[in-house]
Amino acid sequence: MRQDTIFCTIDVTDLYTVVPRAEGVLSLKKMLDQLKLKEIGKLKIETIIRLSRFVMTNNYFSYNGQFYHQVRGGAMGSPLTLTISNCYMYFFERQIANQIRNSCGLYFRYIDDIFITINWPVRHLLKQIDRWNKFDENIKLSANIGSTVNFLDLSIENQDGQLYTTIFQKPSYEPYYLPFNSIHPLHMKKNIPFAMLLRAIRYCSTFQTYLNEREKLRMALLLNKYPNKIIDEQFNNMLLKFNVNEPLIVNNYVRYRQIVINSPIKEKQLVNYEKSIFVHFTYCSSMKTFPIKFHTLWEKYFDKSPINEVIPILGTRNVDNLQRRLMHTKSKN
Repeated sequence: MRQDTIFCTIDVTDLYTVVPRAEGVLSLKKMLDQLKLKEIGKLKIETIIRLSRFVMTNNYFSYNGQFYHQVRGGAMGSPLTLTISNCYMYFFERQIANQIRNSCGLYFRYIDDIFITINWPVRHLLKQIDRWNKFDENIKLSANIGSTVNFLDLSIENQDGQLYTTIFQKPSYEPYYLPFNSIHPLHMKKNIPFAMLLRAIRYCSTFQTYLNEREKLRMALLLNKYPNKIIDEQFNNMLLKFNVNEPLIVNNYVRYRQIVINSPIKEKQLVNYEKSIFVHFTYCSSMKTFPIKFHTLWEKYFDKSPINEVIPILGTRNVDNLQRRLMHTKSKN
């Protein structure tokens, strides 16, 4: 990276609601053809396309007692809308991505957020963004350019050719996490300080910014009733997971941080639905030991039975609360 290297973040305006339906479904078909897929999960591609077209053209919602039919784009929050939007953007951005990479730059996109780093003059980059905005009348790009930018939850800065990063929090951020006194399994609560400290190490390029983020995280967890013992325990467990056996200090932080960054991400194990049984139960304080007792009884009574080849997977439901009782997702009329 050079002193004059610039960063650029680009937002795609209202992506979900501007993707045209016909072209969106067509982009999904083009993507499946490019991947040379004939079927997915025993569904033929032709069936998937027909179902996708049906879903995209039959989005309805109610507002103020009236029902409406969405006539443009896809429904916000729909998994299919996300997939089609990603496919549509993939074919839109290919020329842009190639142009950036051919100029020794970097181009990344997460749904409707784009990050570019390049050694072009700012005026030239702005001219190119104006040109890209003419590629597709449905896609409008709004850019922010500078030596310091915020992309998703990461703050990125070029200080005289040196890259510095830290965690970015929006002005609307509030230090709220799952309260420790809430009726949820303990492992869910323990995972929060573990995961948040891991993010701090990955994002903070200097030891001082890491210390600042760690203490802000500790204060936020204390405000949410997390015991100091649990916080320290999970902070230590996170370090031990990456074989960090000594406290992080200014002299070893960069070395250990690089070990954490370079550590491979554990691949998610696929579930064999033909040999798995899902057991859901409503979690409450009196059910804390249920999973252990369940697996003990399972092994006791089905150890030598053919059914033992089936793997039981336990899942929890939250206890009904006032908020859930007051909310409804369907019209009562």
